[in-house]
Amino acid sequence: MPITFNADEIFEIAEQIERNGVKFYRKAADGASDKKTKQMLLEMADMEAAHLTTFEHMRRHLSRREKTGTVFDPDNQASLYLQTMAKAHGSEGRKSPTEQLTGDESIEEILKIALNAEKDSVIYYFGLRSFVPPKAGRKRVEAVIAEEIEHINTLHKMLASLKV
Repeated sequence: MPITFNADEIFEIAEQIERNGVKFYRKAADGASDKKTKQMLLEMADMEAAHLTTFEHMRRHLSRREKTGTVFDPDNQASLYLQTMAKAHGSEGRKSPTEQLTGDESIEEILKIALNAEKDSVIYYFGLRSFVPPKAGRKRVEAVIAEEIEHINTLHKMLASLKV
């Protein structure tokens, strides 16, 4: 029997990934050496928090079918697995982006770390998308992917503005 996920489970992952992003940017801001950099990083943390709110809102408004479990899971193993995946997405065998921070990074280095994390998120969600049947909310997962692509666009613009 193939493993499938529903949109509710995917949003659970998305919410954890956004929480991880908030934590990353706040830690980076704590280590920032100048006020402008610190402010930019706090704004990025706020953006991640806003995306978390968006995903929470989207999750609350899922249909019953989109929330229905797709496999028998009396011990809640799927949820535990998904939480583990969210914490380690794209970082298996290496430090998480937050743990990579030493406090000595330039804003450009921080944005590049963040950009790589966002790219990993998009790849991750594209992979999960195939496990969500259309009737279980695949279009909602595609909305999560669109939000993550917007993160990438924002980070690219920020990096480009540093080079001007």
